[in-house]
Amino acid sequence: MVASHLLSRRSWIRGTAIALPLTALILSGCGTTAKNDTYDLSGAVDGDGPAANSRQILIATPTALRALDSDQIVIRVSSSEIQNLSRAQWGDKLPRMVQSKLVEAFENSGKLGGVGMPGQGLAIDYQVVTDIRSFEIDASSGNLAVVEISAKILNDRNGSVHAQKVFRATAPAGGDNTGFVKGLDRAFSAVVSEIVSWTLRSI
Repeated sequence: MVASHLLSRRSWIRGTAIALPLTALILSGCGTTAKNDTYDLSGAVDGDGPAANSRQILIATPTALRALDSDQIVIRVSSSEIQNLSRAQWGDKLPRMVQSKLVEAFENSGKLGGVGMPGQGLAIDYQVVTDIRSFEIDASSGNLAVVEISAKILNDRNGSVHAQKVFRATAPAGGDNTGFVKGLDRAFSAVVSEIVSWTLRSI
């Protein structure tokens, strides 16, 4: 089955009023053979936190519910139902992409002694642990890109939570698949910038 359903098995075609240009972009059945376009996320960042050149951090793999733990691009058609964007996919599973882009963003800031992922053998001071709560186009709110990520900074020496915060950003999106992805990328970039700045100020 190509389409994904959450909490509701009711067909979006019968039960949800969505503008026609959007309905054509949502998967509606099984057996499609159309080739998917593959999309990436931006790693740019303009975090303005202070330098922490004596600190090294580890970016843990983000957690996420199954609907977001895939390479599918999520469209929320109602409060209890989601679908996947037709003929479109991420270049990897979303949590791995978010992890990779967070590492890039911290590295691009040039303000840390080191940034790594699990298994790289880095001697670290703090872990940045994240949970992807939302990463979707909310069609029920006028095609709004919504990204929400919860972050914790853990002291790696004693396991205590040093700081925690929820980051959320929205951006207009629509027109076609590329327009939806651009909206998600803008919202994600805003969240990443806030996470980088907050982390630098916190450690």
